[in-house]
Amino acid sequence: MSSGAASGLYPDSSTDRSAQETAMSDTTTSPTTTSPATTLPARGRGLRVALRVVQVLLALFFAVASALPKLIGHSSAADTFAEMGWGDAGMYAIGVLELAGAVALMVPLLQSVAATALSALMVGAFVVQLVYFDGENAATPLILMVPLLIVARARRGSNEELGRLVRARVRRG
Repeated sequence: MSSGAASGLYPDSSTDRSAQETAMSDTTTSPTTTSPATTLPARGRGLRVALRVVQVLLALFFAVASALPKLIGHSSAADTFAEMGWGDAGMYAIGVLELAGAVALMVPLLQSVAATALSALMVGAFVVQLVYFDGENAATPLILMVPLLIVARARRGSNEELGRLVRARVRRG
């Protein structure tokens, strides 16, 4: 490596600043020329990763903490549905919807639709909490709706692709 390139790595050196920038541009981008546009992909990647983590956590919650007790007929779920008069059929139906939503949250083509559907399910859960249980846990569905709606909005591009695939399938018959 030339001495100019080596001195470009150390901004405090006595070498002329333009020589430092020239030397650095040979190997890396100069910190003085970094624009917000060049840092955006790194930030966008971080946001995409964070959004995926939120999706995984939501999917785990809906599959394990919410759907599983309903699908195995756990006494806590069975008693709740019996108290509402919905019985086992209602309990299993809601459990299947939650499990399907959890799985679909992890399928890139279905993630936005799944988040929207689970949000609608949470609206129903909120109403049930108000009507049958005097709002005892009414905040829980509302809290879950926030990340679900963020996922639905952020992943809305998958809706267009899903629509194209459905239209193509319908045309083929």
